[in-house]
Amino acid sequence: MDSLGPVDLEAERQRVYEYVERHGRVSRDELQTAMEYESRRLGHHLSMLTRDGYLERHDGAFEIALDTGDEEEYELGEFTATIRPARQDDIGGIVGTIRQVVEAGTYIEAESVAQQLDYEGSLLRHNEFESRVFFVAEVEDDVVGWVHLDVPELDKLDHTAEVTIGLVEEYRGNGIGRLLIERALAWAREEGLTKLYNNFPATNTAAIEFFEACGAAVEAVREGHYRIDGDPVDEVMMELPL
Repeated sequence: MDSLGPVDLEAERQRVYEYVERHGRVSRDELQTAMEYESRRLGHHLSMLTRDGYLERHDGAFEIALDTGDEEEYELGEFTATIRPARQDDIGGIVGTIRQVVEAGTYIEAESVAQQLDYEGSLLRHNEFESRVFFVAEVEDDVVGWVHLDVPELDKLDHTAEVTIGLVEEYRGNGIGRLLIERALAWAREEGLTKLYNNFPATNTAAIEFFEACGAAVEAVREGHYRIDGDPVDEVMMELPL
């Protein structure tokens, strides 16, 4: 493949980026095997993708780069919580946290996020179809909560983002959820978004009350949209203010 001329360089570089995006975090050796480019040529593509802010390198491996800000520490009584952008190696902690949150079967949107992460194995997305961003809450180096924003890259919808959020039970009621929402709102404003939303089964009263406490309003209710344990359940559609 090294015999390809300069006209193919852009396509080659796009192929490298798409491989990293699909696989989440990739070593140079794995890329070398998958791409089959001559080593110097692959190195040039990686250098240019890193220079232009498409990829970043952590511990010798490459992952897609999203400028989502720095980490912030908060003293919350008996413990310190860190709110920070998620990294690819957080995927296990995030999926585990989501699985605990959705055990009751009343947070359908979060269930779909966990299924998507399990299927794709990649945490972040930034392409012509969508941008997928996560922030996590961390206590003593363990992920205890997440907030996720899914932004469709479509002209008619790229001002919006679907938000999911959750915490392991032990750390609820300490203000971490609100800190995660505030971080999500700050990122959304910086990106020029104008609408954040989420949908809940009407039986998920805790989530609805939490979103209302964060200033969210009910936009609409779809009667009988879900079927939980064989029973029809309304869907409550909520919007967070920006």
